[in-house]
Amino acid sequence: MALLEVRELETVFALNGRHVHAVDHVSFAIEAGRVLGLVGESGCGKSMTALSLMRLVPSPGRVAGGRVLLDGRDLLALPEREMRSVRGAGLAMIFQEPMTALNPVFTVGSQIAEALRLHRRMGRSEAWERATALLDEVGIPEAARRAHDYPHQLSGGMRQRVMIAIAISCEPRVLIADEPTTALDVTIQAEILELLRALRERHGMALLLITHDLGVVAEQADEVAIMYAGRIVEQAPVTALFDRPLHPYTQALLRSMPGVTGRRARLEAVPGTVPDLLHLPSGCAFRDRCPLAVEECAARVPPLEEKAAQHRAACIRV
Repeated sequence: MALLEVRELETVFALNGRHVHAVDHVSFAIEAGRVLGLVGESGCGKSMTALSLMRLVPSPGRVAGGRVLLDGRDLLALPEREMRSVRGAGLAMIFQEPMTALNPVFTVGSQIAEALRLHRRMGRSEAWERATALLDEVGIPEAARRAHDYPHQLSGGMRQRVMIAIAISCEPRVLIADEPTTALDVTIQAEILELLRALRERHGMALLLITHDLGVVAEQADEVAIMYAGRIVEQAPVTALFDRPLHPYTQALLRSMPGVTGRRARLEAVPGTVPDLLHLPSGCAFRDRCPLAVEECAARVPPLEEKAAQHRAACIRV
C-alpha cells in the first residue's frame, strides 16, 4: 500500500491575466522504504511539485486541484494549523540551496533544536542534545563543537548535511530531496547520496528524489517519473525505463547521458529548450523538439497510458 499517493495534482499561477499550469494533473505513489526519482530539465515543474506537496507554493501560485494522501489523509484538505504539524513530522523536505534555506544569523545547532522544540515539544537542553546527536548521525565530525557554528563557517557538503539533519529531526514518514547534490563535487555527492540511502533504510522513510541526473536515479531509485512542461510523460520501474525507454523525451535524455549509449558513442544534446508555460504548443508539449512528431501530435495532449507492465508513457507514437 502506498504511503504517499498523489492524484491529479494541479498547481496554477495567475500571470498576465491567464492561469498557467506549473504542475498539470500529476499522479504518482511511493511505498514506505522506496525511492521515486522525479527527473527532468530545469523548468519542468519538479521543484514546484515538491512545494505543492508541502503546501508552500509561492504567490501568485496556488494548488488548484487534486489530492495528496499521506497514510490516506488528504493534506490539501487540512487547515493550515494542522498542516504545520504535518510538515517536518509527516512530510519533510531538503531544499535545493542550503545557504538560502538556512538562517545565516543562527547557529546550525539552534536551527535543528528549533524544529525539535516546535514539533516535538522538547525543552531547550533536550532539543540541543538531540540536535548534536543528529549532526553526528549525518556524519559531521566534532558535532558538539560544530553545533555552535554558523552556516557560513561550514563547507557546502556540511551545510547539506545540516539540511538533512533538520529534515529528519522529527522522523518524517516521507522525505523530499530537491536536487540534494547540486553544486557539490563528485566525492561529496556520493557521500550525500549514501547518507540518504542509509537514513532511509534506518528510519524506513519513503523518498522522493528530485534531480536532473539520470545517473543518480539509476543508482538510487526504485521507480522513475520523467517530467516535462509540468506533466509526467513516462513512469516505470528504474530497470524497465533504462532498458526500454518509451517516450521520445526520455530517449533523448538517455542519449545525452555519458555511459548509456556506449563508451564510444557520440553524446547527443536534446534539441531546443523547455517551452515557456505561457506559450505551450498545442497538443504534446514536446512535439517541437521531437524527431517522431506528426500532425496528430498537435491535436491533443496525449494521456499517460500503460504501454507495458507497470510502464506508462504519454505519447501516441509509442
